[in-house]
Amino acid sequence: MEYNLKHYAYIGDCVWELFIRELVIKKTKSQNAMHNLSTKYVCAQAQADFLVLIIDKLTKDELEIQKRGRNLKISISKKNNPKIHSLATSFEVLIGYFYLNNKKRLDEILSLIKENIEELK
Repeated sequence: MEYNLKHYAYIGDCVWELFIRELVIKKTKSQNAMHNLSTKYVCAQAQADFLVLIIDKLTKDELEIQKRGRNLKISISKKNNPKIHSLATSFEVLIGYFYLNNKKRLDEILSLIKENIEELK
């Protein structure tokens, strides 16, 4: 099956949230603390920050996918920063692309990110 960028972003959002939730449940048993930790990392600003962390580790082809994802036309509320939201969407596109096409690469990228999340180590 052929996937488009919106498919990658959609599945990438799910994979990212599951990744964070798996880290969070190892750190706390409190429902409130789990929610607070999860929402700290499953938001546009955090995803944009993680993109900055991994951007220099991406191949030329991966950078092309990221740039296409950044330019994906999606609707956002007026309270959100469009630039940050575009970066976050491109991060989700990459995560979804890796999940559907190259799980080994997904594991490499998520391991790199995990090494840089002090609070969830």
